[in-house]
Amino acid sequence: MPIIDVAMKRYATKSFDPTKTISPEIFEKIKQLLRYSPSSVNIQPWHFIIAETKEGKQQLAKSTEVDYQFNTPKILNASHVVLFCSKTSVDRNYMNNILEHEESDGRYALPEHKQMMEGARDFFVNFHKDNLQDLPLWLEKQTFINLGSFLLGAAALGVDAVPMEGMDFAILDKEFSLTENGLVPIAMVPLGYHSADDFNAGLTKSRLPEEQIITVI
Repeated sequence: MPIIDVAMKRYATKSFDPTKTISPEIFEKIKQLLRYSPSSVNIQPWHFIIAETKEGKQQLAKSTEVDYQFNTPKILNASHVVLFCSKTSVDRNYMNNILEHEESDGRYALPEHKQMMEGARDFFVNFHKDNLQDLPLWLEKQTFINLGSFLLGAAALGVDAVPMEGMDFAILDKEFSLTENGLVPIAMVPLGYHSADDFNAGLTKSRLPEEQIITVI
């Protein structure tokens, strides 16, 4: 399917069919989408908690049971649910780990290319840490890039999804010891296949007109 058709087809699913589950083959591709997202200087500042069992989904749903009950059924009825988490900082060991993985994956044709990548990554991380003093926010931005790419990719696989921020992040933090592991939750994405009564499935997609959002120079 052409990518523009995927973009037009994708929508925020409001109701999932609990009898339909994502196949193991599609689930493997879902995980690949999460791994292969772009990020600035390939910093990859994310971690994903994926619930595929009833118990796992119930654990995630705890974060919606007080003020966000409207999101609880989406989590419980979905086939899988992905909690997107972002690192709050990155240190030398983490960046060295990326560098060594890049080298083992054949990213560097010449030794100087590895040195150039290391220098570029150091520059941007330190610029956001020391100059702009917004490193956690910058890392979250990279994770949101992953989220956007993921939604389009899931639609291309024929999987319905809905991105959600309506949850108690403090409960998620407690449930999964996120702060202790240098992580912060940013969004949750239930995945699966929409139910027949999902009112949003058949509605026309609405966006602002081109002339309001695009300037060609």
